[in-house]
Amino acid sequence: MLRPALFNHNTYKPAFFEDSFDRMFDDAFKNFWGGNELATFDAFKTDVIDQGDSYLLQAELPGFDKSDINIDLKDNLLTISASHKEEKDDEDKNKYIRRERYYSSYSRSFRVNDVEPGDIDASYNNGILEVKFPKKDAAAKEEVRRIEVK
Repeated sequence: MLRPALFNHNTYKPAFFEDSFDRMFDDAFKNFWGGNELATFDAFKTDVIDQGDSYLLQAELPGFDKSDINIDLKDNLLTISASHKEEKDDEDKNKYIRRERYYSSYSRSFRVNDVEPGDIDASYNNGILEVKFPKKDAAAKEEVRRIEVK
């Protein structure tokens, strides 16, 4: 069975003029909802499709390059992460009129059972990441072992 395990979103966008009232309002809601829980609403969207003998996980990651995306498997935890860094310069580099930086990283993790890295196929096309991996054999999962009574 495939199920989400963790959410993580980190975006850093410094504003040219940031209003302290807006910051105070945002912090109040963050604390009201229990810390960083509002960030989970910005996590990238995923669909999990049961294809009979396998699962297909589709993740929406528009604006990322294939090289920005990592898929890791450790201790039955499949983690998809993507990060993007962008710097914009206006005018001459020596006399800044305006300079902006943007950094964003996303991470989602899913519990998977008995999947080997070699069993996983992944492709990225038009902003959609597709990760396909086989289901665990149901017969092996439900194996009953009888204990002899002596």
